[in-house]
Amino acid sequence: MKNLFLGLIFIGFAFQINAQAVELPETLISVNYKYLDAVDVDHVPNRVKKLEKEVLNYKNIEQSKLYDDEHDTYTVSFYVPEGKIVAAYDAQGKIIRTIEKYNNVRLPLVVMQSISKRFPNWGIVEDVYLIKYHCDDDNLKQEYKVKIKNENEVLTVKTNEKGEFI
Repeated sequence: MKNLFLGLIFIGFAFQINAQAVELPETLISVNYKYLDAVDVDHVPNRVKKLEKEVLNYKNIEQSKLYDDEHDTYTVSFYVPEGKIVAAYDAQGKIIRTIEKYNNVRLPLVVMQSISKRFPNWGIVEDVYLIKYHCDDDNLKQEYKVKIKNENEVLTVKTNEKGEFI
């Protein structure tokens, strides 16, 4: 009995000796989690995602020069040759709203099918992808302005991301 008791004490100490500290990976807490969730869309081209990532990673060192006391925001514009984003931030760096515009992006399959179904024998000439985000809304407002052509006739049509005509 004495040996059993000593054996249990020894095993109890052995478990404590082998305890190890688990190091958890760094966790990033972002004030812009709503924007991050909203722009996480499957059909968005890489160049759009790249510019949206720049908006998320923007750290304004000299925000006092841009800060507008009247509206409690400051506005920053991000440009690439294929598009631009104008983002409004609050004093803490939270994205309040964005307006995004991209030229000639690859249209989602749903949008292309909707246009070809309604306008057979028409070809797509060019398109503009517009995105509007506001922190109080649950989702993005996405719009495609598509210029289509059939022989000498040119039309501009608007659809949302589901292919519904506006």
